[in-house]
Amino acid sequence: SFAYFTIKDRLPQILTRVIDTLHRHKNEFFEEHGEKGVEAEKRAISFLSKLRNELQTDKPVTPLEDELPDAALWNQYLDYQRNLSNGNGEPSWFQSPWLYVECYMYRRIHAALAQNPPIDNFDVFKEGKAQNFFESQEAVIALCTYFQELLKNIKDLDEKQLQEELFNLLQVSLWGNKCDLSFSAGEDSSQKSSPLQSLENMIPYILVNDMEKLWSLLVNAKKRNTEKSNVRVDIILDNAGFELVSDLVLADFLVSSKLADEVHFHGKSIPWYVSDTTKHDFNWTIKQLQSANHMWMSRCGINWEGNLKKGVWVYRDHMFWTLPHDFSSMAEVAPDLYADLQKSKLLLFKGDLNYRKLTGDRKWEYTVPFHQALNKFHPAPLCSLRTLKSDTQVGLKPGQGEQIQASEPEWMVSGKYGVVQFDAAL
Repeated sequence: SFAYFTIKDRLPQILTRVIDTLHRHKNEFFEEHGEKGVEAEKRAISFLSKLRNELQTDKPVTPLEDELPDAALWNQYLDYQRNLSNGNGEPSWFQSPWLYVECYMYRRIHAALAQNPPIDNFDVFKEGKAQNFFESQEAVIALCTYFQELLKNIKDLDEKQLQEELFNLLQVSLWGNKCDLSFSAGEDSSQKSSPLQSLENMIPYILVNDMEKLWSLLVNAKKRNTEKSNVRVDIILDNAGFELVSDLVLADFLVSSKLADEVHFHGKSIPWYVSDTTKHDFNWTIKQLQSANHMWMSRCGINWEGNLKKGVWVYRDHMFWTLPHDFSSMAEVAPDLYADLQKSKLLLFKGDLNYRKLTGDRKWEYTVPFHQALNKFHPAPLCSLRTLKSDTQVGLKPGQGEQIQASEPEWMVSGKYGVVQFDAAL
């Protein structure tokens, strides 16, 4: 399975890159923290080398030994996995659900640093995320320019034109999800050219396209919206870099076109899956745009900083997003987060990992309805914007998956296909 190759090849590669990153920063740690920094770097590397060895030799998954706030939840989850195995031995790296051990690896990487001050706040993936952003400059400029031109006459657009622009920006945000560093094990995955030119040609690759449903939900919410009620859209973010910029542009469009009154962004509270967005990445990206020497890029950055100051945009992170649980357990494990999401008119879940957690990462029949696969996770109407990079997919028409499979055996993991998949949460 694709899961097997991920654990066998991709995860050890990622760990090797993390170790290499720490090695390369040794002098910087020394300059900042003296011998203490170098000692911490050595301890972190030895912790990570041991982790890589456990993974490659299929050792049992061990309880977390750190004192971080989520450790107890992780260890309870390990007990749950032990009970699932019906006494067939301890859950190990190759004998466990893929989603669980993959999340577990990133949590252990976090522990390697968190337990080793003074380098405990070092993000081992930060360089890669920054590089992805800089290498996507052309695409970022093209997108910011397109968007600023659009803003000039947004008030004069009729409904049909607004709908068309929403669909364009949803697609840019969808295909922006191709820029994923955990998928390429940290190899370059930046967006080199303007994504807007190829949208028309990409339509056939959207296997489930519920953009019309999103449009009618937003338009009806806008029409019903009296002064008292607030149309809030939440974006559960995936990757930093170009994808994040495409999400910010979409969010700005929703507010500028008055389809939404406010947008809440949800990022990760710790470095995760190589390129996932943290609070630092979010703020850093807006700062980079602000200070860019390109007029429309800096205009975007300045406006977005303004949206945050005015509270029209809100950034939050929650421990739940970096737990191994699928979203059907959110109401039980993180009732505060579930209650917050219930206040939203629309939840946009970006990317493949969120899709795996929405559907429990199971090997579903392709035709199982999305609503059913969500397993009672319905805090609000929700939509997944996802390019396929793992072998779970639901909600297809009869024969659709089999037909693609016949000519493209790798279709579920290549990132070539996408879905804009909606559930009304009724």
